[in-house]
Amino acid sequence: MSTAEHAGAPESGAPALPYRLIATDLDGTLLRGDGTVSRVTRDALAAAVAAGAVHIIVTGRSVPWTRHVLDDLGYQGLAVCGQGAQLYDAGAHRLLTSVTLDRQLAGLALAKIEAEVGPLFLAASRDGLTGDVLIGEGYAYNPELPVIHMTDPNELWAAPLNKLYVQHPGLGDDGLARVAREVAGDLVGVTMAGEGIVELLPLGLTKATGLSLAARRLGVTAADTIAFGDMPNDLPMFAWAGYGVAMANAHPDLRQVADEVTLSNDEDGIAVVLERLYGPF
Repeated sequence: MSTAEHAGAPESGAPALPYRLIATDLDGTLLRGDGTVSRVTRDALAAAVAAGAVHIIVTGRSVPWTRHVLDDLGYQGLAVCGQGAQLYDAGAHRLLTSVTLDRQLAGLALAKIEAEVGPLFLAASRDGLTGDVLIGEGYAYNPELPVIHMTDPNELWAAPLNKLYVQHPGLGDDGLARVAREVAGDLVGVTMAGEGIVELLPLGLTKATGLSLAARRLGVTAADTIAFGDMPNDLPMFAWAGYGVAMANAHPDLRQVADEVTLSNDEDGIAVVLERLYGPF
């Protein structure tokens, strides 16, 4: 499947598309539990693209953790990565925009959070096309993704960062995110992107930031956009898009605001909706 660079208007006499831009999260949404995209979902996306729509991936993963998925899909268009921090041209293998986290503010935010809840387990995503993800002692992560283990905590601050990841030995994700917002929300953005994934971001940065930038490049409006997601980090994207579809496996906060709840990521929930909107494939 390849993705067009521009959405374009339908040809004269052609039926109007229900949505010209299809924005999909990756983990828990487009990807199944085993990290793959099913043939049914691939075919549904290909049919929608053939009808004139544009598929854009909008993920919390940084480019280095996203690129292999894009390559597997044959994806050549724009991708929003790093919770909106990176706009990536997959066809040209080029970063178009990149927003970094102020490390001084991040350090202050961490100190305030730890003063409230005690020591945290830490990880960080470095900026750039080949930016490493650094993992501190005690931080639980997906072993299938490439990481570098920190031996010196000072390594955390040695190069520009997109984000910090924080975990607590006893506090759950929702609780940790809530405390982080309460004590440090004036310094950094706080979001939850998945199980065990609470992130500290540049203040004001969300998936909607990157998606709106990509949409302007494509000549598409928010009203032209349908978005699929599963976690609280997708809330801003749903607020921006004309129509938001939560997966059956989505966090309750996202299901509550969704325009529709489809089947789970393991049951081809995206394909079900696309077939209804764009016709059988």
